[in-house]
Amino acid sequence: MKAFVFPGQGAQFPGMGKSLYETNPTAKAFFEQANEVLGFRITDIMFEGTDEELKQTKVTQPAIFLHSVILAKTTPEFIPDMVAGHSLGEFSALVANGTLGFEDGLKLVYQRAIAMQEACEINPSTMAAILGLADEKVEEICASITDEIVVPANYNCPGQLVISGTMKGIEIACEKMKAAGAKRALPLPVGGAFHSPLMEPAREKLQKAIEETEFRAPGCKIYQNVNTVATLNVNDIKANLIAQLTAPVKWTQSVQNMVKDGATQFIECGPGKVLQGLVKKIHAEAEVSGL
Repeated sequence: MKAFVFPGQGAQFPGMGKSLYETNPTAKAFFEQANEVLGFRITDIMFEGTDEELKQTKVTQPAIFLHSVILAKTTPEFIPDMVAGHSLGEFSALVANGTLGFEDGLKLVYQRAIAMQEACEINPSTMAAILGLADEKVEEICASITDEIVVPANYNCPGQLVISGTMKGIEIACEKMKAAGAKRALPLPVGGAFHSPLMEPAREKLQKAIEETEFRAPGCKIYQNVNTVATLNVNDIKANLIAQLTAPVKWTQSVQNMVKDGATQFIECGPGKVLQGLVKKIHAEAEVSGL
């Protein structure tokens, strides 16, 4: 069975989507529609912008979404048995499997990006990657820090868990992780504590937008970050999407469940190859590729 997976923030690169725009008239039409919806030419930044310009959350998230979704919509081989997305990628997956319309999905992603950026400015915070420590040990250390907010945020693959929290909390946690035997406890160059309680202001704004958006019956099952199991129910999909901003991304568990349900091929749809590498670390026998 084929599982198509969609990347999240961090997969962007200068020039992303340019060849797709130049060689495929349908893709070009989608990109131009996006420029109109957003009210600025995001394609100029995607195709000609610098790393720094692409790193702005309000650009990064819609850029990755557009590259992923337009690739899916213009590739005849896109016939999924199941889909999943890592954080932001969940929105791409929901457009690709027909749950959300292209324009509605883009508007939600842009609103999400702006809301997250504002939440970062309210609460200075960050994230760190913990390598070579069991998930249970990382969870235990996070729980032991009671005077600061520190939580597991991204279960990327066995031995790689990203934590999220206040600046001081992450600093304390990194020292404790190293003392407990972590190979690395590496603060990440991000502007906020994504997938933590510090994103609550953004979650509230996104909830209103999601509740006002039309969701249709999906064309295939989606494995969402929050509950990691196959979902087809529209109300469940909306609830999971709302919860996602303040809850951890359980990518390891999602891939494990997809494999358990019959997935043998994992095809990454979007910029980069990050998810292909993570899937291989989670399930070595999986066949991985990119569109």
